[in-house]
Amino acid sequence: MPREFTRSDRVGSQMHRELAELLRTEVKDPRVGMVSIHEVEVTRDLSVAKVYVGLMLGGAEEARASVAALNRAASFLRKELGRRMLLRSVPEIRFIYDDSVERGARISQLLGGFAAKPDESADAEE
Repeated sequence: MPREFTRSDRVGSQMHRELAELLRTEVKDPRVGMVSIHEVEVTRDLSVAKVYVGLMLGGAEEARASVAALNRAASFLRKELGRRMLLRSVPEIRFIYDDSVERGARISQLLGGFAAKPDESADAEE
């Protein structure tokens, strides 16, 4: 019977939990701001982990600064992950800004405005 999740999926899931805890408790850099981890993708050979993060407050400039600060702190976070996780070698961490939540909210707002217009025209005809 095949496994439901691959090893890289399980490692990514554990890295997601541990990184969220580390960002909350250990990272004191004010440039990081309020980030949330959306997803962690680990390559099949467990050499690289792409961590997709979103910014809860701020614009594009703050997001760039936060991702740059996180990438500078990646070696510290990797060392801390090595202490917390039972892995022979911890994947290299690369932080990537993910704006999918903001895009989804914008599309929802646009569609909400579009859906309201046909109802108004139907009321005007009566």
